[in-house]
Amino acid sequence: MNNIDFLGFLAASLTTIAFLPQLVKTWKTKSAGDVSLVMLFTFCMGVFLWLLYGIFIQSWPVITANFLTLIFNLLILSLKIRYE
Repeated sequence: MNNIDFLGFLAASLTTIAFLPQLVKTWKTKSAGDVSLVMLFTFCMGVFLWLLYGIFIQSWPVITANFLTLIFNLLILSLKIRYE
């Protein structure tokens, strides 16, 4: 792994795990009232497009980060819909 990939994986790790507290809070409280449905949907679409971009350019940091971020945010989105 070169330094650029390491930097990419480090950035990907930080931006991906940033969503874990929101996911855990939403799961535990069974409430997502403060999370915007439009923002979640729009964000998921953007992350999906980043994932496709990462696949096309064959960048593992981009693929990994956006795959995990998409999963976390789809879970938050599903909890938002479920609890409303």
